[in-house]
Amino acid sequence: MGMGRRAFIGLVVGGTAGTLLTPIPWKLTDDASIWSQNWPWIPRVPNGDFELKPSLSKLDNSGVGVNVVTVKGRPCAVYGNPEHPLSRGGISSLAVNEAELLYSPSRVQSPLKREGDSLIPISWDDAKALLAEKLKAAGSDVACVSGDDTGSGTDVFSAFVAAAGSKLCFYMPAEQVDAGRAWLRLGGQGMVGYDIENADMVLAIGADIFESWGTHVRNAQAFNKANPMGGEQAMRVVYASPIKNRGAAVADAWVPVLPGSEAALALGIAYHLIQGGATSGGPGFEAFRSAVRSGYSPEKVQQATGLTPEQVADLAKRLASAKRPLVIAGSSFGQGGGQNAVAAGLALNLLLGRLNKAGGIYALPEAPAVVQGSMPRRQILANDFVDYMLKVGAEQTKAPAVLLAYEANPAYALPQTELMAQALDKVGFLVSFSSFMDETAAMADLVLPTPLVMERMEDMYTPYGSGWVNYTVATPVIAPVFDAVPAADVLLQVASGLGHNLGFESFEDVVKAKAEALNAMGGFAAGAKAEPWKVRVGGGAPSSSGVSDAVQAGKAWVSMATVNASGLSLAKAAVGQAAAPAGGEFPLVLAPLFELNVGSSKVAIPPHNVSTIRDTEAANGHFFVRMNSATASKYGTGQGKQVTIASKTSSIKARVSIDEGVMDGVVAAPLGFGHTAWDKFAQNKGDNVSKVLTVASEPGVAAPFWAGSMVKIA
Repeated sequence: MGMGRRAFIGLVVGGTAGTLLTPIPWKLTDDASIWSQNWPWIPRVPNGDFELKPSLSKLDNSGVGVNVVTVKGRPCAVYGNPEHPLSRGGISSLAVNEAELLYSPSRVQSPLKREGDSLIPISWDDAKALLAEKLKAAGSDVACVSGDDTGSGTDVFSAFVAAAGSKLCFYMPAEQVDAGRAWLRLGGQGMVGYDIENADMVLAIGADIFESWGTHVRNAQAFNKANPMGGEQAMRVVYASPIKNRGAAVADAWVPVLPGSEAALALGIAYHLIQGGATSGGPGFEAFRSAVRSGYSPEKVQQATGLTPEQVADLAKRLASAKRPLVIAGSSFGQGGGQNAVAAGLALNLLLGRLNKAGGIYALPEAPAVVQGSMPRRQILANDFVDYMLKVGAEQTKAPAVLLAYEANPAYALPQTELMAQALDKVGFLVSFSSFMDETAAMADLVLPTPLVMERMEDMYTPYGSGWVNYTVATPVIAPVFDAVPAADVLLQVASGLGHNLGFESFEDVVKAKAEALNAMGGFAAGAKAEPWKVRVGGGAPSSSGVSDAVQAGKAWVSMATVNASGLSLAKAAVGQAAAPAGGEFPLVLAPLFELNVGSSKVAIPPHNVSTIRDTEAANGHFFVRMNSATASKYGTGQGKQVTIASKTSSIKARVSIDEGVMDGVVAAPLGFGHTAWDKFAQNKGDNVSKVLTVASEPGVAAPFWAGSMVKIA
């Protein structure tokens, strides 16, 4: 590859001084060229040597540890930290943009309060006083929703809500929320972990383990290390999904399965395993076997999934013949899949005898509670935000006087978006704790800017998908670029003024207490010579390390601790019966497509990622839905033609892209488009697919889910 003109000029004038002292000189040179784009909001990289500072990213759920490249204290590039066990040098297509996003035009630059149709800047003193006034007046009529289930910040928010006398603390809908509920439903304690590195065969049902599910950067690194080019293959991955997406493209085999039928497929596999003699000595096996035989016969599973009995039997055979099989089930787009798919996947692991065994699933302990009065994780999981907002919208439940949105954008990311926005509008006083002017901030009554992770202290405990306990703490790499204050510090100060004693004066003290409490588990600092997946299989026990010592050295602290799993029962793993899609007026199944380069539920398309969007994904203000040629022909459309995709609740407009990697009768539609806030890089790019995601009641659970939403071409 030749050196670009800007990179060459930068090298000549000294803009990349110090490059050759780093192990990645030419990539850093390229970063310097990127930073010299003519966007006025990006500062120029100063002359000087490069320095690496450890941090972490929370722009998606991968939990990656990163190294931030700084020049004279200014971040200018971000790379995966090779010493961090959830990164191993890898990084997501969102996290790589974090240095640029510090200066994004969509950043909230100061506190804002609503006056009529406008948000006007105010001081932090006035903002805190207004927040305290509204919270005092609300009393117990307060609720909060958090987009972060790994950090202690949510503990502070839940403790405040509880101190006010409310039980209304919610997580935003996400894969890890459904998984947590499914684990508890089966009688699990703590949280479930997946030891991907030590598996020799991984069956991913719905769950896109390389893009949207769990610790996806770590998963991809594990797959890469187990499949060296020209070397012996140590892990095989089979992916069952409705779309031949990026994850399916790199898997050893792709199995097309209809959206929303993930639980039926998993239980159909269980049927064949049981017929072959598989059994379990754990609680509930007889009830599980009876439910599987009656509700998930090969014929019923074929109607639900589109797979023949022979195809399902082949998957069962692959699992049974593997030495260390692992099943991961969930939603193909990271949310809305409900509990049943996860529960069925967990049941397969139990049936295969993979509990607390290398390459299987583990029962991991939850984080210790240190904030006085904070709600237990299981209590927050019991609260369903989508169900709550639907009832608020239908006036079946009163809207709260105050709703605190922490690192969450419910105005954009919830299903049936338009109805949810109407429900949010009923809230008496909406407060957005956000780094960006997202859709929720744009409609809020008070916007309190939160520093990005690089600008604040932040912690992360065992993201969903981890195979072992891990704890990472990030300290500020740079002072806040704008007038932003950490949300937890704001709330701790306001709580104190209102007479709520949460036990701490600062978030830093909370993190210190969390680290001290974690010491009781026993663990070590992860690194190149202390890799937790090797320790899991007896690869040597590293010297024990205190949590504070590890995190102060910029390391992730890891523990092999587990909790008692004897209460796990198969009795509630199989509910209802396999059934074909409803059809009727809405004959097509919608398959939302999650691709990180166009954003997540937390962040819109980063400016530098716009160039990664293909013309068959978005162009000239339109975005594209995908269907195969047979489906397109059946409904009278074709390549490039404009269509209206309608559900029971709303409709979106798009153009058609013909893709033979989409199943018959399926419309694949990418998430991440249709933003009405943020900046010019995210706006005017198609429509928001969440508008046509239709919430239904999950069979046997009576909880909201929206995988397998039915649509039509109007």
